[in-house]
Amino acid sequence: MIRLRVVIAILALLAAFAPLSIDMYLPALPAIAAELGGSMEGAQLTLAVFFLGMAAGQLLHGPLADRYGRRRPLFAALGVYILASVLCALAWGMGWLIAFRLLQALGGCAGMVISRAVVRDLADRMDPVRMMARLFLIMGVAPMLAPLLGGWVAAWLGWRAIFGFLALVGVTALLLAWRFLPETLPMERRRRVTTPQIARDFGGLLATAPFMAAALGSGCAIAGMFAYIAGSPFVFIELHGVAPENFGWLFGAGAAGVIGCGQLAGPLAQRFGRARVYGLALLGLSCAGVIGAATVALGLGFWALYAALLAYLCLIGLALPLGGIIAITPFPHMAGTASALIGTLQFALGAVAGLALALLHDGTALPMAAVMAGGGLCGFIAWRALGASLRRA
Repeated sequence: MIRLRVVIAILALLAAFAPLSIDMYLPALPAIAAELGGSMEGAQLTLAVFFLGMAAGQLLHGPLADRYGRRRPLFAALGVYILASVLCALAWGMGWLIAFRLLQALGGCAGMVISRAVVRDLADRMDPVRMMARLFLIMGVAPMLAPLLGGWVAAWLGWRAIFGFLALVGVTALLLAWRFLPETLPMERRRRVTTPQIARDFGGLLATAPFMAAALGSGCAIAGMFAYIAGSPFVFIELHGVAPENFGWLFGAGAAGVIGCGQLAGPLAQRFGRARVYGLALLGLSCAGVIGAATVALGLGFWALYAALLAYLCLIGLALPLGGIIAITPFPHMAGTASALIGTLQFALGAVAGLALALLHDGTALPMAAVMAGGGLCGFIAWRALGASLRRA
């Protein structure tokens, strides 16, 4: 049991690379722009290319993990992440920092792919929904603490120390994985992959309705959550006068809701079935999103909106562990490839949500609420349209 807990902790650390690498350096963006002689737009581009690298890199790491096992591709990717983090800390110009951030994303995204694939590999030994929920419990701490930790590090040691810290996190993950993470994909289950085979695998997954039903459901929910993360500081602080020191508490309550409800996914799935609970969670967050948009349109005030947002986030916590497992379970022979496509869809839909939020910005809370409602509704519609066979199972 202790060994399994260590494995779960390592997988959660690997999956937390993205929120750590995204959120931890956000407080230092103005300092980065000032020191490297670039504009704030250039500093923000370091974030945009990171998202691009996270989306594209997963398409590479998934097939590699199915071909060479979980450990070897992971160790190589962690080496790239560590090197890129050191280079980011030493960056001598904005253009170089942008390039190194792209490299950092290409290495860091392997943790997300391989952690989900390992959960699928271990499905015969323990309930994968419970295991995924535990990952979300540990991962959920990262986005809450990363901006605070990054602000402290930047204030005391400068922004370059943030990337030094990320390099140390990478070294720690590499050592722990080397010592404690077993190889979960035996030789007989590995697949020789070629470029045409990879294209056929991804094409086959995209053409498989049950996979797309679960993947799009969770991807659209993630898009709604991205809209909340991007829009909530403006809505809470600028529009409704929430003090910056209180914003953290309100934001943290939402994160706690995601984490707490995620722990209910396993027991509820065992009692009522994964597909039923997942479908109801998507329906619930769709309703919460629509209600949130209605509170803005009707001018019902901040707390009515916040209640709807909190319900939305809680239901995301319930849906996400189930969506990933439902999508990957039928594909044990290419769990890495399936996991990669799920991650890419999530980041791509998150990027679409961010673009929609920017295009719809009108100085009110309605764009954020509308994008969240749209994400919930699109996810539920995809589930209803494509997931008929899963609902009958």
